[in-house]
Amino acid sequence: MPNRTVTFLLVEDDDVDVMGFRRALKRQKIANPIEVARDGVEALERLRGLNGKEKLKPPYIILLDLNMPRMSGLEFLQEIRQDEELHHAIVFVITTSRDEKDRLAAYDQNVAGYIVKSNATESFQHALGMLDNYWRVIEFP
Repeated sequence: MPNRTVTFLLVEDDDVDVMGFRRALKRQKIANPIEVARDGVEALERLRGLNGKEKLKPPYIILLDLNMPRMSGLEFLQEIRQDEELHHAIVFVITTSRDEKDRLAAYDQNVAGYIVKSNATESFQHALGMLDNYWRVIEFP
């Protein structure tokens, strides 16, 4: 039987935000597995199973920061949308960027949502609310 548990891949380089996401999950009583990648390069390694990293098996939802070292979130989005195996990945952007160019560029790469961070835990609770609504509409194959 295929895996039906959705894993979160949090692509985030800020430890405070990672802790905020974990707190938000705990408050919402969500026990889904969480994988953390510190930037887009590490996230691609996890998704593709490269450089000794175990390949992340679907279903998963990617929560993506835009401002990261080595590979930005927008560069990461462009990369996965060009990848035959990853181009359908569900991605929610969670970022500090209020720049309309970033928002439009993210939606141009077919993100499922764009959330501007303020307080880490509060922002992630808002994201989880969006995800809950998303889950009610979409059934994972």
